[in-house]
Amino acid sequence: REPVIRVTINQAVKAYPIQILTWHEIVNDSLGGTPIVVSFCPLCNTAIVFERTVDDEVLDFGTSGRLRYSNLIMYDRQTESWWQQGTGEAIVGELTGHKLELLPAGMISWEVFKNAHPDGLVLSRETGHNRSYGRNPYPGYDDVDNSPFLYQGPEIPGALPPVARILALEFDGQPIAYPYSVLADLQVINDRVGEQDVVIFWVPGMASALDTQVISDGQDVGSAIAFSRILNGQELTFKLEGDNFIDVETGSSWDFLGNALSGPLKGEQLNQVVALNYLWFAWAAFKPETTIYQ
Repeated sequence: REPVIRVTINQAVKAYPIQILTWHEIVNDSLGGTPIVVSFCPLCNTAIVFERTVDDEVLDFGTSGRLRYSNLIMYDRQTESWWQQGTGEAIVGELTGHKLELLPAGMISWEVFKNAHPDGLVLSRETGHNRSYGRNPYPGYDDVDNSPFLYQGPEIPGALPPVARILALEFDGQPIAYPYSVLADLQVINDRVGEQDVVIFWVPGMASALDTQVISDGQDVGSAIAFSRILNGQELTFKLEGDNFIDVETGSSWDFLGNALSGPLKGEQLNQVVALNYLWFAWAAFKPETTIYQ
C-alpha cells in the first residue's frame, strides 16, 4: 500500500518510494537516456518529475532548506539558482525565469507497480545515509482539519479545506483541480481541459504518506492518473465496470495504468499526461484562478 512515484521514459520504468523521498526530497537520476530530477515536497504532497536539462546543460539539484508557500525550493549546483519545486521555475539567480520541463509521473501503490512491472527498477534504500525509511516525520499532517505548516502566502480560497488532496491539471492556460473526494466517488472522469481531452482513473489501495507514523499504516487515500482520451486519432469515453475501465466506443477493457487488456484495442496503451498531486492550499497559492471540478 505504500506510495511510490512511477516514472516511465522510452520503455524504461522505475519506482521512487515516497518512504525515501520523504527524507531526501530530491533524486537526480537518468532514465531511458533522459536526465531527470524526481522531487517530493512533504508539506505540499507534491511528487513532481522534471527533465533536468536547461540550455543543453544537465543540472544537478539539491534542497536549499528554504520554503515558499510551504513549498520546497530546490537549487542547482551549477549556477546556484533557486527553483520552485511546485512550478519548476527558477525564481532567484542566473537562471531566473527558466522553467524545467514537466514529465508525466504518477503516485501509485507499490503493489500496483510491482504487479505491472515485475522487472521494473526501484530506487534503493542503500543511500549512504542513516534515515528511518518507512517512517513519516509528519504524522497527521494531511488531516483536512489541519492548517498547512509554516504557510505564509496569499489567502487560501475557501472552496476546499487547505490540506484537501487534489490532482491538478493545466492545459492551454486553464488549470483545474480534481478533489480526491470526488475522484474516490466517481473513480473515472472524462473531461476536456483547454484543448486536451483527458480521462482520470482512480483506484483505492494506496496509503497516505502523511497520516500515521508508519507510512504503510496510513489511511487509504487511493491513487489517480490522467491520460489523453485520444488514441490513434479516435476519441474514447470511459466508464467503470467492475474493477476495469471500459471505453464506450469499442468495449475494450483497460487497467488503471492505461493498458488495454481485452477487446478490439487489446495491446494498446493510453498516453499519460502531466497531472500533479497537491494539497489544495499550495496549488491555489500558485494558481488562484483554478477551476474546481464538481
